[in-house]
Amino acid sequence: QVQLVESGGGLVQPGGSLRLSCAASRFTFSRYGFSWYRQAPGKERELVAVIASTDGSTNYADSVKGRFTISRDNAKNTVYLQMNDLKPEDTAVYYCNARARVGPNEYWGQGTQVTVSS
Repeated sequence: QVQLVESGGGLVQPGGSLRLSCAASRFTFSRYGFSWYRQAPGKERELVAVIASTDGSTNYADSVKGRFTISRDNAKNTVYLQMNDLKPEDTAVYYCNARARVGPNEYWGQGTQVTVSS
């Protein structure tokens, strides 16, 4: 069955960095756009970053622009989220999402916890 497996979360001090990975399997990776979402306790899930399946173009939430970078490696079937200058308000469970360029297929990972605290 289709799998999206996130990794790389953890506890980091404010100003620190983390790199999240999302390893995909059992679907045609190159035909999917990918996004990272996050959900903090008591808040709705929010879109953090998106990377297209076609030209690799990216978009970011205003709150993370200039600090986070989404990228994809089609050879490794993996999507990354490089997070720099982390702030306490970045604390959340981060989820990987895959959405087909054509058709309704959409998949979610199980999430990885990121905690920014001193």
